[in-house]
Amino acid sequence: MANTLNQPIQNNQRTVIVDILRGWALFGVVLMNYFDFFTLGRNWTTFKPDMLTNVLMYITNIFFSAKSWTMLSLLFGYGFAVLMNNVREKGHNPYRFFAGRMFWLLVLALINSALFFGDILKDYAVLGFFMLIFYRSSAKTTFIMSLLLLIATPAVSAYVGSLKDTGWSQAEKLYPLYQSNNIIDVLYFGLKTTYFAQIISKPYLITVHVVMMICFLWGFTLYKINFFNNLSSKIKYIKGTFWISLGIAVFLSVFFMIAEKFGWTFLKHYRLRYWLVLSTMLWIASSFCWLYVKGKLKAFFANLSSIGKMTLTNYMMQNLIGLLIFSGFGLGYWNTKPLWFYLLLAIIVYTLQIYFSKWWLSKYNHGPVEWIWRQFSYRKRLPLKKQINQL
Repeated sequence: MANTLNQPIQNNQRTVIVDILRGWALFGVVLMNYFDFFTLGRNWTTFKPDMLTNVLMYITNIFFSAKSWTMLSLLFGYGFAVLMNNVREKGHNPYRFFAGRMFWLLVLALINSALFFGDILKDYAVLGFFMLIFYRSSAKTTFIMSLLLLIATPAVSAYVGSLKDTGWSQAEKLYPLYQSNNIIDVLYFGLKTTYFAQIISKPYLITVHVVMMICFLWGFTLYKINFFNNLSSKIKYIKGTFWISLGIAVFLSVFFMIAEKFGWTFLKHYRLRYWLVLSTMLWIASSFCWLYVKGKLKAFFANLSSIGKMTLTNYMMQNLIGLLIFSGFGLGYWNTKPLWFYLLLAIIVYTLQIYFSKWWLSKYNHGPVEWIWRQFSYRKRLPLKKQINQL
């Protein structure tokens, strides 16, 4: 049966807006990942940022901090539903296929964790198995479940925050490994720090994964209601999401400032930070959908779509480039440069990846890592180079 499994979805069958959103989320990922190297190992009690640094930190916090991985999580949930439906329609066992696909994603995650301690592929691979529980669920069921988790998240976050956690403190002891000029030390740092900072660190292990599952379920629900197809007919809902999410984000931002000024302590027991993150993420996503439906920023969206078709390849490439620039094995720019340097570097890398993605996709069907992953998933040889009639 494995040998007769149909080809994966081709590029001309893809949903353009989904690739656009993936492309934008990947921009936020490289910005915040490179931002991390500015912050790690820095003594914040003595560090006095200048005005430019403060402005850059404020902007990245509002528009990018946790907004990109939540958006990618939503799109992962959508992609899960697309894939499962595609495999089922071909008469194959979607559970067995998806389990195999997540296993190979976990293998890629192991490689990526060695390159960068902030790997997110392992989370998608593990939580992907939990999504199998909802494979036959209706949109109503998955949406209600997401709302229940959303209501519980502030309480979960508060409880987890009250627990003793030594994950990051143990990770910090490993920083000298990353500054070593020995590649084995650097790769070991990535793996070991991933373990301490994400696998056993309770805020990441519990709270972050609850939020990811909310986003997975939202993406699954969007597929079930056929949201991204014929998007122009959904403009009313796009506008509604835009204004409601913006209103919630503004309200929570003002509310947090007031709470801080008056020293309200009840927020320690019901932490609303991720409500602000998710509302901002939805506002950004709905903004892009609205602009896309209106036919705005066509060239910009075309660039995002190109890089979004190769999200996995570009994500791992960003981390490899980061290792070569920030680690002791590379140039050693650990936390030695001003913040603007790291953000500008991220923009340059992302821009180069756009041109690389366009060139690659003009010749090949899939990104190189996507192609490898798909071959293992489908257990068959898949064509990489485009045929003449495809060009």
